[in-house]
Amino acid sequence: MYAVIKTGGKQYRVAAGEKIKVEQIPADVGAEITLDQVLMVGEGETVKIGTPVIAGAAVTAKVIAHGRGPKIKIFKMRRRKHYQKHQGHRQNYTEIEISGIAA
Repeated sequence: MYAVIKTGGKQYRVAAGEKIKVEQIPADVGAEITLDQVLMVGEGETVKIGTPVIAGAAVTAKVIAHGRGPKIKIFKMRRRKHYQKHQGHRQNYTEIEISGIAA
């Protein structure tokens, strides 16, 4: 069984037992969280698609860790104008493990 969930403005295809990194969620490490924005649930040949979400469907997950992604370098330049700007960014993430899918 798998599901497509929406969290942090992005969509993820998840199944029970998978570990994924999502946008930062304000929850403690080890806490159980419920993701209720389930867009689609599939099992074998049967597929349920929401409009836009499936009512009553939820995905439970356990927070494993919080962290920061790799550094992204941003470089802006205007030629012949003596303008150069260097900037860096590291995005925060939360690593979760999918416990179960309830449809």
